Parts: sequence; C-alpha cells; structure tokens
Amino acid sequence: MNVEDLRLFVTTLDAGSFTAAADALGVTKQYVSRRVAALEALLGVRLLNRTTRRLQATELGLLLYDKAITILADLRDAQELVSAQGASLRGTLRVSAPMTFATLHLSHVLPLFMRQHPHINLEIDLNDRAVDLLADGYDMSIRIGTLEDSSLIAKRLTDMQTILCASPAYLEEHGTPANLDALQQHACLLYGHSRHVEWRLRETGKPRSLSMRGQLRANNGELIRDAAIAGMGIAYLPTFIVGQALASGALVPILKQHWPASAAVYAVYPQHRQSARAVQVFSDFIKQQIEHLNA
Repeated sequence: MNVEDLRLFVTTLDAGSFTAAADALGVTKQYVSRRVAALEALLGVRLLNRTTRRLQATELGLLLYDKAITILADLRDAQELVSAQGASLRGTLRVSAPMTFATLHLSHVLPLFMRQHPHINLEIDLNDRAVDLLADGYDMSIRIGTLEDSSLIAKRLTDMQTILCASPAYLEEHGTPANLDALQQHACLLYGHSRHVEWRLRETGKPRSLSMRGQLRANNGELIRDAAIAGMGIAYLPTFIVGQALASGALVPILKQHWPASAAVYAVYPQHRQSARAVQVFSDFIKQQIEHLNA
C-alpha cells in the first residue's frame, strides 16, 4: 500500500464517483478505477460498492477512509514541520466558517493573509451547520457559542454579545417593551434555521427561554438586521451583525438587563492538527483581525 493510493481512495470517496475523482486528480477514470481495484486486491476486501448513481463505502472501506485521512494529515503535518524552517508556509488549508460572520468579518482580511502567505491555498466553506471536522476533512472551523465536542482543540478568538434591538422609528410607533412578557407582544424578527425559534435571555439574573413567533423568519442575520433597520420589528442578533447599525444609530439596543452573558468565537481544530503551523498561523491572524468586534 502506498500513500498515493490512499490519497486516491479518499478523493474517490469524497467525490462520489470515479469520473469526479479523475477530474479532481487530473487523471483518467480508468486509472482511478484500476488503482482502487488494485488496493482492494492488495487488502483482500471490497472497499466500495459500485452503483449506477454513486459509489458507497463498505464498512471496511469507511474504516480505511478514516485511517487514511489521519495518515494523510500526519504526513502533511510532517511536511509542514520540516518546511517551517523555510521562509514560507505551503500547502492547502480547509476552513469551515459561519456564513454571515465570514462575509462580514473575514472576506476583507483574507486577501491580506494570502498576500502574506502566497504559497498557502485556502479552501473556505461557508455554512452555518456544525461540520464534522474529521469526517469532512477540515483543518479548522470557526464556531460561535457553546462547544459540545470535547475532543476538539479550541482557541478563543473574540467575545460576542447577542442583543435585542430595533429601529428608532419602530420604537416611536410601537413603544419600547418594558419586560420580556411585553416583548412577546411586539413584532419580532426571527433569526434561525428551524420553525421553532427560541430567544434565550435573562430575567432577574436567571436564564429564560422565550418561544417566539413573528411575521418574518430567516436563516440569514443580515436579512433580519435590514428588516429591523426598516422598522419591521425587534431583532435578537449578535453584535458582529448589528455593530455598524448600532454605531450609526440605525438600530438602538433595548432591554439590556435581559441580555444573556457574552459568548465567544472560537477557532476549533482536531487534535491531530494542533501542531500544524498553517493552522496556528491562520488562527492567530484571524484573532488579531477580529479581536476588536466587541471593543
């Protein structure tokens, strides 16, 4: 078994077909199929179930896939460790980040990082779901709030506050709610993925969850922010989305005594990527660029 066959097998399973893997690797479909078959013959097991629509890994194929990802990552780490003695970072860095956070606070600083490290290839996947870093092959993820997977390494990048806010025009027309019960009687703009949206706030120092309903619900915070600026209702959003609108006066904060404790933005990565120099350099760069968000 050689490393290139492992790399080819992982690429084939990720791509879902011999044709897609061949396109990704710049080889022929026949070559990919032949090398996978040779790998199966070497191991004496079936690794892939071939169907007319998509390749699927067998149980043993999944076992090899997981091991191969770790092996390839360890080899990449070894390469980075040696090349760290040189003048520049090299290789590919795959990063997952929340959509709105990335478009607001990463998109304008990534060109600077790329100019500083011209031999690093960045692959940024913008998605609000909590990705499986190991299974999906990411080197790092940016996550906001509570971290549930204790097997991952986390580096705190900045603090984040979620606040209640509305436009001056809305408050002038409808009044400012005096408490959380009154809040539920107002037009509320809901930011979330599921039909059931909860706002987790505080009352007399204790957590309280409100089941919210409203005329508008969206899974994009910028859309909810703009609707609030337009006077459509009260929004409950993190400061990294509404910070500029608050600074300009387009939105004003309300019910500050009920805001939850501040959360944090983290760079999260698997343990086997902890010593990777590219991961450390990129996370340090992002921390330096965004640590002002709650200043």
